[in-house]
Amino acid sequence: MINSLRTVTLLAAMTVSAPLLAQTFVYVSAADDGTIARYTLDARSGALQLLGHTEAGGKVMPMALSADHKTLYAAIRSKPLQLASWQIDSQSGELNHRRTVPAAASYPYISTDRQGRFLLGASYDGDVVQVYRLTASGTIATPPVGSYKTGHAAHSVIVDASGRHAYVGNLGTDRVLQLRLGADGTLSALGKGEVATAADNGPRHSVLSPDNRYLYNIGEMGGIITQFRRETSGELVKVAETPNAVAAQYHLQHGRERPPGYSDSTPRIWSADIQLTPDGRFLYVSERTSSTVSGYRVNQQDGKLTLIGSWPVEKQPRGMAISADGRWLVVSGEKSAVIGSYAIEARSGALQRVGEAPTGRDANWVTIVSY
Repeated sequence: MINSLRTVTLLAAMTVSAPLLAQTFVYVSAADDGTIARYTLDARSGALQLLGHTEAGGKVMPMALSADHKTLYAAIRSKPLQLASWQIDSQSGELNHRRTVPAAASYPYISTDRQGRFLLGASYDGDVVQVYRLTASGTIATPPVGSYKTGHAAHSVIVDASGRHAYVGNLGTDRVLQLRLGADGTLSALGKGEVATAADNGPRHSVLSPDNRYLYNIGEMGGIITQFRRETSGELVKVAETPNAVAAQYHLQHGRERPPGYSDSTPRIWSADIQLTPDGRFLYVSERTSSTVSGYRVNQQDGKLTLIGSWPVEKQPRGMAISADGRWLVVSGEKSAVIGSYAIEARSGALQRVGEAPTGRDANWVTIVSY
């Protein structure tokens, strides 16, 4: 009896203490340094601690996690164009190089499906979306098994929870493409193949609500958040547009597409990233000219957005990520020497800066993983 009680007590103690053993790691790609900075994120305080830098072999930018969170992928956008993969050490956060393969295009955005079958890349320069098969061990197989011409300036691609539909933010055509993703990785038009945003909005990044009902896209040049409802077929229906939250306050003019060599001293809207908390209650977007992040409350019935507020963050914020528990937002700045961590207030969604850590030059993509 005593031994049984001791066993029950020990198991209970282990159950209570298990969450305290969880490790959360943050990875930030520094394009100009060609490295990925590794950090720990304290689950109780939001403090960041730099662990070190991993050489990526070139201008490293977008990153993505495998479905099982064991592998980190990144696109190298300097020549030779490449896709690299690392195995993540769940105890130390160390990145152990697995394989680097040739990339068929330069990708400013990569993503994976939840089923662990594919890695997808959107090419701004190549006007194309491509699909690579992932092996059973998580490495990238080449060449691509799927390809779809998008029109000018494809800027993102994400896959819905079912793994059957892909959505592309097409900056140069003011369209979000809606595509079928076949079991073999092929891409084809779904319905009309596209839906429009506001003129000159420049659709950039998108996120899907946790229940797969809504897609939100941020326009780089107009700063408008476009909300789409997903039909059972996967097709999109535009239901709302939320205007840029900071343009008036910071006297920002309408944005313009920024090709290589772009030069313009006029303060313009230049939105970058969009993120949604895992519970779907709060949405955040970054705006680079004002160096701000704006937050919105998401109505749980109809998905509509209500502005919470806007906060100054790292200079020229390029990337953001939210921790799995929904408590912390981490922001990188292309012109900032540090990354910042922000507490997300549980009831209001308001942000409070709680930590920072040094980072590399041209810090852009942020990825968070917890074990």
